[in-house]
Amino acid sequence: MQQADPIDSARPPSRWRLFACMMYEGVLLFGVVFLASYLFDTLTQSRSGLMFRHGRQAVLFLAIGAYFVLCWRKRGQTLPMKTWNIRLVGTDGRTPGLGTLVLRYVLSWPVPLLAALLVLTASRTTGYSSTDLLIVFAPFTVFIWTWFDPQQQFLHDRLAKTRLIDVQRP
Repeated sequence: MQQADPIDSARPPSRWRLFACMMYEGVLLFGVVFLASYLFDTLTQSRSGLMFRHGRQAVLFLAIGAYFVLCWRKRGQTLPMKTWNIRLVGTDGRTPGLGTLVLRYVLSWPVPLLAALLVLTASRTTGYSSTDLLIVFAPFTVFIWTWFDPQQQFLHDRLAKTRLIDVQRP
């Protein structure tokens, strides 16, 4: 008789906890983005957010990626994930390797960026610039896949062969 793999029987965190974790993550990312932007502006003597715009975007992409990958690498959790008892694991139940973590980070971007592009297209098509405000919903489009996934995992987790599990003690 074959025993069930413990990672397969691990509960996924609720969508509400994932949402709360994501909101808390946004608060911490403000600090990461502020520090990276400050260093970028200081080193480049940039006086406007539009100066060296693409360079700034690349630096912020790398800074945010470094934050996530370094946190996930240690114990599979960022501070908000620890607070909400959520852990990132590989298919074997262990903390994924560096390559997998980088892949997960990169794969987490296309869905929200596509949603942002749709908002921009809607704004330009309708001529109502107020439509741009819908951009705030773009990051949450990653949740759409969880409604169709049997284990309520994100699409980028499926593709990277990782998953988020609930580590709350019963």
